[in-house]
Amino acid sequence: MDHFRRMGALRRKLTRAGLPGLLVTFLPDVRYLCGFTGSNAALAVTRRTARLFTDGRYTTQATEEVKAAQVQIVQGGAAVAAAQWLAAQPGVELAGFDAARTTVAELKRWRQELPSRLRRGFLEEIPAPFVEQLRMVKDEDELAILAEAALLGCQLFDGILAFLRPGIAEIDVAAELEHKARLLSAEGMSFETIVASGARSALPHGRATAASLPRRGFVTLDFGIIHKGYCSDMTRTVFLGRPKPEERKAYEAVLEAQENAVKAVAPGASCGDVDEAARSILRREGFAEAFSHSTGHGVGLEIHEPPRVGAGQPTRLASGMVVTIEPGIYLAGRFGIRIEDMVAVTRSGGEVLTPAPKALIEL
Repeated sequence: MDHFRRMGALRRKLTRAGLPGLLVTFLPDVRYLCGFTGSNAALAVTRRTARLFTDGRYTTQATEEVKAAQVQIVQGGAAVAAAQWLAAQPGVELAGFDAARTTVAELKRWRQELPSRLRRGFLEEIPAPFVEQLRMVKDEDELAILAEAALLGCQLFDGILAFLRPGIAEIDVAAELEHKARLLSAEGMSFETIVASGARSALPHGRATAASLPRRGFVTLDFGIIHKGYCSDMTRTVFLGRPKPEERKAYEAVLEAQENAVKAVAPGASCGDVDEAARSILRREGFAEAFSHSTGHGVGLEIHEPPRVGAGQPTRLASGMVVTIEPGIYLAGRFGIRIEDMVAVTRSGGEVLTPAPKALIEL
């Protein structure tokens, strides 16, 4: 990971915004910029230097992990120490902070700990989430890790197929997935595993319950793992027994919508256009009202990151972004279907990172 390059890109943003300093407190942003993975940290960045503040639990870890910044161990709050340090730097008459990641109480506390002359004007809300914008476009190292994470997810899906059978509780399916994920060296799951079967498959976020898998019906599996700090995310919907013609038709409609949206992924394409590529197919097939969420989202150090692939979203895709493509239909009390891939935006189009089978699997 080239943390020096990332820090340089951030400093260019600060210069363009006329900000001599930045206080970074959101931990995924901290990790992105300097590599620190601990649970308590704040990063102070100026146009010439950067300093990571954390507590004594992380003395050794910070020394080993942190790049492109100095390390300072403090006893009090890391963010307060970082703000105070910024205020003491020559030429730093004000410092930005990300209001979307800062509570009113936090901001009040930071200001109270500054010299009285700086409490009113020193900390200033930044006009855009600078680090989040940088994180949208992944570098080669990040893309390699995300591809590895996605393939681990595909392995889990292949393995769980032999485990699925009527009568097994959804939570047992989730537990099997999560246990195998650990055996494959996953650091954890990137979100609470979704196993929704039968009529419960009509719940877009049907987390696993004690409900038993039915003798016949859809089973939606939506899960992801964390690998080297990065998240994977995929969904496959399989069928227990033999589907009726209307169920097969619905599945084929979702599959066509998903594949059409994957084809629409390309540098310069708007997120709204990619969403429409999926939505138009489901509209044509009479399922417009049954598709109740956005087509996808960015994924990286967080399971949900910008950009949002949704209706009317103007953000343009760029090479290096990684998004999910996950249209679905949900018919309350009957069934639901969702198919999701992770797709990396390349110079020529989109590369599917989750190549598990998508044709309807009947078990």
